[in-house]
Amino acid sequence: MSGYGNNVKDGNGRSGQSNDSHDSHPIIPPRGDYQTLLSYQKAEVVYDITFRFAHKHLSRGDRTVDQMIQSARSGKQNILEGSKAAMTSKETEIKLTNVGRASLEELLADFRDYLRARDLPIWEKDSKEALYVRELGRKEPQTYELSREFVETRPPDVVANIAICLIHQTNYLIDQQLRRLEKDFLEQGGLRERMFNARLQHRRQNPGGQR
Repeated sequence: MSGYGNNVKDGNGRSGQSNDSHDSHPIIPPRGDYQTLLSYQKAEVVYDITFRFAHKHLSRGDRTVDQMIQSARSGKQNILEGSKAAMTSKETEIKLTNVGRASLEELLADFRDYLRARDLPIWEKDSKEALYVRELGRKEPQTYELSREFVETRPPDVVANIAICLIHQTNYLIDQQLRRLEKDFLEQGGLRERMFNARLQHRRQNPGGQR
């Protein structure tokens, strides 16, 4: 992957430098770098597109403007906050990531409503247009610049469909991320379980030490 150097991806879809300095810590896991999460990168692009779309193609004073922008922001911010919460609480990370997922689902419905209410086409999943957007979605890192030309020059129905495609991609990544987070939680537990296991291991290694 260009631009990342010797990068690795973990099961949460993160791409970034590996850091062995955290691996030996028995209690606190490595802190999530949200900017390397593909789900966050895509959610940020969705926000940038939604912000421009709402202000350009929706009527001033339409409550949907604020609702769509807030949903897009919530999707992005909850992925960010969940990743940062990973340092101390896997439960909170899962909860916030789920909130972000729900917000993007609400935004998806808003874009679909925009097209349906105006009798505008919604692209089929395997249409040539959707496949082209999907191909753009494979580039890393994901930034608004990849879509800027289309968002700023194409008619609103095309922009709305691009947003729909990107939201689907983002939700797919979040679903994978959640499955991995839930698996890790079941196998490793939360902070309380890790602290208990660390104390237990310490006692076994130091049977004559202070308890």
